[in-house]
Amino acid sequence: MAKKTKSAGWFCKECGYESINYLGRCPACSTWSSFIEQPSEKITKSVSPTASAVLSSFVIKSTEGRAIKLADILLEEKKIRTTTGFPELDRVLGGGLQSGSFILMGGDPGIGKSTLLLQVVGHLSALGKKVLYVSGEESLDQVKSRSLRLNVDQNLLFMAETDLENVLSEIEKIKPELLIIDSIQAIHLGSKDSFPGSPSQIRDCASLLMQIAKKANITTILIGHITKEGNIAGPKLLEHMVDVVLYFEGDKQNYFRMVRGAKNRFGPTDEVGLFEMTEQGLSEVKNASALFLSGEQKPSTVVTATLQGSRILLAEIQALVGYTNYPQPKRMVNGLDYNRIGQIAAVLERRVGIQLSKQDIYASVVGGLFIEEPAADLAVSLAIISCVRNLPIQGNLIAFGEIGLAGELRAVTKIENRLKEALKLGFTKAIIPKINLKLNLPKEMTIYQVSRVSEALTFAFAKK
Repeated sequence: MAKKTKSAGWFCKECGYESINYLGRCPACSTWSSFIEQPSEKITKSVSPTASAVLSSFVIKSTEGRAIKLADILLEEKKIRTTTGFPELDRVLGGGLQSGSFILMGGDPGIGKSTLLLQVVGHLSALGKKVLYVSGEESLDQVKSRSLRLNVDQNLLFMAETDLENVLSEIEKIKPELLIIDSIQAIHLGSKDSFPGSPSQIRDCASLLMQIAKKANITTILIGHITKEGNIAGPKLLEHMVDVVLYFEGDKQNYFRMVRGAKNRFGPTDEVGLFEMTEQGLSEVKNASALFLSGEQKPSTVVTATLQGSRILLAEIQALVGYTNYPQPKRMVNGLDYNRIGQIAAVLERRVGIQLSKQDIYASVVGGLFIEEPAADLAVSLAIISCVRNLPIQGNLIAFGEIGLAGELRAVTKIENRLKEALKLGFTKAIIPKINLKLNLPKEMTIYQVSRVSEALTFAFAKK
């Protein structure tokens, strides 16, 4: 009778949560029947002989266990940024790929992560950079056919492998400047007996790759799967280890995609890059604001100017209000903060006199854009009132401003930049918060500066 392998515990295949016992429902992601048993590891060494040989083959800058002054640390001139060929992606990265950086990109299956990175490495390979693309999920024929469709440089080095030790051996021979791992959940160490994609495998593989990235000055990009909740699968430690965390977002039924920075040690953490999916791969969106505008002025629709990182985007906000027979009315949102909608509804009922306690409210940002900042409060309130009154607001008008609990309109940042972006797209009127600072407002626009929401209604629904 075969001896049963001793269990090292259980882990959730959706989010990577670990437990010593089997659980029917994951306490981290609330998924049922997602726990998988992982056997105990036969080898407890964190670094295999192959990995140790690879690490020792590179020249390592070290202080040998002693503390030194910051003034004595000399920066290498080669630690510069390299453009990816996509200015939109460079914007999110903070100016391009930082030499020796460790990057993690997550996204839904089929959203275009592999396509985007294949285009990036193809561009760098055409410039003479030594690039290695490792795929543990696609065959040689699949990547070859895609590279021909995307017109990728054919000198790009590709490797279809899931064993990390074999990958490390190739890294030692090639010594690439850029390394792509697609995906970190598919790569595993053969010296360990745990399953590929288990928290221990992801942790150990990522740790080895991070050591090589830092010591050999290799820019490394990991592609990661995400769970149903939208988080990158695996231990949370993975996101702490890397320098940059990017999320590739978008609706697969739609043609545009967004790369959003969630963490960046070398640049901003709130930038957004916009792309369009075409037959030739991903291309940049030239006019980002026009992407989210329908061009029609309808009741319950208001355009606002929102700040996404360092850029200004114009977005349409729609609202639908209807009577409900239930004691608790619904508050459904898409692309907005749920708690802000409840607060805005309470302010409108208390300070403006709009009865919403018996009304269901649905609010959405057209095009799939997510707005986090409170500057969209005024546009949301006007869209709700427009639906209640069944009246459209003035044509070619935008509105932005944060609403306080007393019904006052609070100032937001970069008012001048928001108005300039709106003027470029043909908007000639704007409702903005009234502030005491001297602003350089566009003379071509009619600007209504108001201090309360009730004042904004006078200008929003005024007759032409």
